[in-house]
Amino acid sequence: MKPEPTTTARPAAILAIILASYFMILLDNSVIFTALPSLQEDLRLSAGELSWVQDAYTLVFGGLLLLGARAGDLLGRRRVFVFGLVVFSIASLLIGLAPAGWWAIAGRAVQGIGAAIVAPASLSLLTASFPEGRERTRAVALYGATAGIGASLGLVIGGALAHWISWRAGFFVNVPIGAAMITLAPRFLTETGRARGRFDVLGAVSATFGVGALVFGIINTTDAGWTSPVTITAVSAGVVLLIAFVRIERTAPQPIMPLRLFASRRRTGAYLARFLYLGAMIGFFFFTTQFLQEVLGFDPLQAGIGFLPMTAVNFAVAMGIPRLLGRMPGSVPLLAGILLTLTGMVWLSRAGVDSAYLTGVALPMILIGAGQGLAFAPLTSFGIVGAPASDAGAASGLVNTFHQIGTCLGLGIAVAAAATVPTSGSAAAHLAAQVSAALTTGSVLLLLALAVTATLILPADLASRRTRTPRTALPAPEAEPAR
Repeated sequence: MKPEPTTTARPAAILAIILASYFMILLDNSVIFTALPSLQEDLRLSAGELSWVQDAYTLVFGGLLLLGARAGDLLGRRRVFVFGLVVFSIASLLIGLAPAGWWAIAGRAVQGIGAAIVAPASLSLLTASFPEGRERTRAVALYGATAGIGASLGLVIGGALAHWISWRAGFFVNVPIGAAMITLAPRFLTETGRARGRFDVLGAVSATFGVGALVFGIINTTDAGWTSPVTITAVSAGVVLLIAFVRIERTAPQPIMPLRLFASRRRTGAYLARFLYLGAMIGFFFFTTQFLQEVLGFDPLQAGIGFLPMTAVNFAVAMGIPRLLGRMPGSVPLLAGILLTLTGMVWLSRAGVDSAYLTGVALPMILIGAGQGLAFAPLTSFGIVGAPASDAGAASGLVNTFHQIGTCLGLGIAVAAAATVPTSGSAAAHLAAQVSAALTTGSVLLLLALAVTATLILPADLASRRTRTPRTALPAPEAEPAR
């Protein structure tokens, strides 16, 4: 394998390309929420078909992430990155032109393929392009911040475009962005070497279908519940395939997911904490959007603007994270971020039909936005810290895989919790009670994320700080077990 680049001549351009591409992927994960009512009316979709506009994207994205990550290691990350952008951009154009629901759903599935390639490739290209130290700390911090900002800003953009133009504009906007990134990437991004050896076919198949079946089962709970035969069969098949996948990876000469990545307490803790944190946040986005529109009476534009307090604070805090990570252990802002998010989530879960937007929604959102700004960058850096260059793609893939699986499972749990609320009173009062139940469930997931961070990440991070060399901004690499 060719040596990884250790310096970069145009760091600003490289970082801009990677972050813009990643932002585009994340944007389409949330831009759809505030646009769903107008999309449903335009394409005349049933409630089940409407859910699949989002779920088709999530299912394919989550199922193919590990495969997309490994493809970058074997074929060259820049090459794979550009290919993923092409797929994603073409799919966005086709969705914007969709004449019927099945077209939009199929387009979202193809979008998921492109996203599963771009997301891990972008993070592994970032670590390959910036040498370890202050520059990589800043780059990874901005990458992590993009995860939070992209999700929240997507609601604002989606609502504005749906209100002023059309829901289709949220997908058309990807086309010029994607075209620009496709043109600029070969100019500024350095190609990484190709890894020699065989492709882990059994591992790729079992991982893809295992994650895909698990995600499908989780998604199915929103309509059929956890006791549905389809749900039980899909989840059981997913678990069996993932167990088989782990057994395959233990003996594979070049595994798609090297199990040695889990030897690090910080990495393992970061994956679990990200899983739980995103599980809580997807419920927040999904149900708060409904609360603003169905309980407080906001239109899509007003609902999108309603998220601005969180987005603005998120951005402001995230911009200061690179300096913060250079002065203290990354686990400290991570703990503070999860705690702030938990406080805001508990506060927001108390909102009801008589709540004012300012005190019932905006102020808790400020806490949640600050928490996101503090949490995402450390979660990202801890997910890749200490991974050797040959495993950069796999580590990046795991960061994004736990992100997506957490999103799917969290939404399924939140919807299931909301469904336990008995029907009584007005429709607005019933929905407010459902939102409260869902956000309370999200608070439990955040409490678990806080526990994981305190027991796995914090002790390992403090221990590494005692042995790190001066002026090293990122957490020190941990010793990897012999291969």
